[in-house]
Amino acid sequence: MSEAVIDDIVVLLPPLLQSLEALGFVARHFHPPSFDRVMEAAGAPDAELSVARPQLSSWPAEFADVQRALETASDAALSAFSGLRAVQAGGGDITLAFRALRQLPRAEEALYPLAAKFPPLSSFFLNPGLCNDAELLARLAVTATETTGVIHDHNEPRSRGGFSLYVPEYYTPDRAWPLVMALHGGSGNGRGFLWRWLRDARSLGAILVAPTALGATWALMGEDADTANLSRILDSVRSRWNIDPTKLLLTGMSDGGTFSYVTGLESASPFTHLAPVAATFHPLMAQLADADRLRGLPIHMVHGALDWMFPVETARQTRDALVAAGADVTYREVDNLSHCYPREMNAPILAWLGVP
Repeated sequence: MSEAVIDDIVVLLPPLLQSLEALGFVARHFHPPSFDRVMEAAGAPDAELSVARPQLSSWPAEFADVQRALETASDAALSAFSGLRAVQAGGGDITLAFRALRQLPRAEEALYPLAAKFPPLSSFFLNPGLCNDAELLARLAVTATETTGVIHDHNEPRSRGGFSLYVPEYYTPDRAWPLVMALHGGSGNGRGFLWRWLRDARSLGAILVAPTALGATWALMGEDADTANLSRILDSVRSRWNIDPTKLLLTGMSDGGTFSYVTGLESASPFTHLAPVAATFHPLMAQLADADRLRGLPIHMVHGALDWMFPVETARQTRDALVAAGADVTYREVDNLSHCYPREMNAPILAWLGVP
């Protein structure tokens, strides 16, 4: 790699990664009444990024793949900050902030193929507590194969019913691996939601599946075609990789968390553990669920005390109903969490599952 290209990367990567971390901070702490305060705390790392970004246009053709990835990620980060600041300045309602934050997983997806080549990127895609783990970084410094890394199966943007998958690059078939199936929130998709879990699956050693609902959201009312589709996806994954049948986690955010109850409480559900996040639950679900299925079923609930969509009182009532029905409930109430995904809960959930 030419010295000029290396110099450009050295200048670009720090503000790019700082911008992505800041966007992750906004996504984690997003709360409409506190939006201005959260934006102030996130700072303005994009200012330096916008200065470094034009340098990429002058690279030699042989570095086109790296250039394209860095351009895509940088442009996505800059677009996200632009959208957030427009909302902050009164240029749109708060829903436009959610739209701006969709640029974050797009940037992460663009960057990930470079992780094996650039140690700072590899560290970025790890749990913060393990980002300097030399042994883990060495295991990950390999190129993904056809059966490892990030894989998309009929899960292009705006498509429905497919799934995205992450298999750790150090996967070997000589042992059974835990599996996490993570369900996106309403109006989301699995391709984007994969990135809320990838760092921890990569760090701690789990196969991650992120499906996309067949409809605009999961089948919470009316005919349920999603359960059969999830079963099909799970069977497909189990046919190709060695999956531990005792560590099958179904988790999800918001509508995805609610659907993890809907399908996970069915008597025929293959999942051994449920972990709904920021979900809602009707007490009738516990009453109508198969009593044998509920008895002793490990359920790990996470809910924010500031949740404005599904107030925390609902989660407390759910906890009590599930405990009364005989489930083995772990309940975590996060004081500073609104209706957002708390990525810091992934590692505790995996520890509860028995990973590593």
